[in-house]
Amino acid sequence: MSIDFVMSIANEAVKVTLLLSAPMLIVGLIIGLVISIFQAVTQVQEMTLTFVPKIIGVMVALIIALPWMINVIITYTQNLFNSIPLYIR
Repeated sequence: MSIDFVMSIANEAVKVTLLLSAPMLIVGLIIGLVISIFQAVTQVQEMTLTFVPKIIGVMVALIIALPWMINVIITYTQNLFNSIPLYIR
């Protein structure tokens, strides 16, 4: 295996990881931003106010995105397994 080959495998793994984590991270970011704006407008400075909405939002995003996420990881794994003969040359 060459360095380029290993780097391409690592690049694909990082890309899949970012794709799988993006829906939950984006939802958490948006909810956090909305709650921060709400806290700034109302001057309510409660630190625990962000946790429950973020947890609920991330869980909802996970439930909605789960079929797509499973499809992405299955495709990646199948491509990886199908490429095993290329890896051992």
